[in-house]
Amino acid sequence: NVAALVINVVAAISSGSVPLNAVELLWVNLIMDTLGALALATEPPTNQLMRRAPVGRREPLITNIMWRNLLVQALYQIAILLGLNFGASNIPLLKEGDQEYKNKLKNTLIFNSFVLCQIFNEFNSRKPEEMNVFKGVLKNHLFMGIIGGTLVLQVIIIEFLGKFTKTVILSWQLWLVSICIGLFSWPLAIIGKFIPVPKTPLSKLLRRPFRRPTRNT
Repeated sequence: NVAALVINVVAAISSGSVPLNAVELLWVNLIMDTLGALALATEPPTNQLMRRAPVGRREPLITNIMWRNLLVQALYQIAILLGLNFGASNIPLLKEGDQEYKNKLKNTLIFNSFVLCQIFNEFNSRKPEEMNVFKGVLKNHLFMGIIGGTLVLQVIIIEFLGKFTKTVILSWQLWLVSICIGLFSWPLAIIGKFIPVPKTPLSKLLRRPFRRPTRNT
């Protein structure tokens, strides 16, 4: 959501047009909020959960580790997709046809890459604190089924529903580019987990400068 918002706002302010239209944003939200949540909710509990320290009822739902992972992926997606939006004229694969077709081709590539980033990042979200996010993934048939179904629907949207979504058919080279952009979220997640995070919840750290000093009686 952070990446989609930043990409559309920056593009709208700078060029007056947005790369992700309303239908595409609805599909992205369906992937992240419905299908993605359903896939992650089917993850069975592991023995690692019993080794965690108890969490207080007033502790934030989103931990510092989750914030770190979220920001790493969001910054990567923003950088890559804004680079595609403003640097399309320098990419040979996006120079086909007239100006209107070039713009649609660029926006389709941005949309496809963004969706694949969300799909591949669902694997990272399975185990926010562990390096091996693929452990036991094949045993979760519902998770793999949702991922596979989402990929099939994405192919159908790009290849056959262009009039509805205002997209164009992508060549196999541009599909390969989209897949590589999405796949890079896996090694990026591993690199991001080496970034240390404070034990104090982020919400408390942000509130600390605004607290009134207590007086001793």
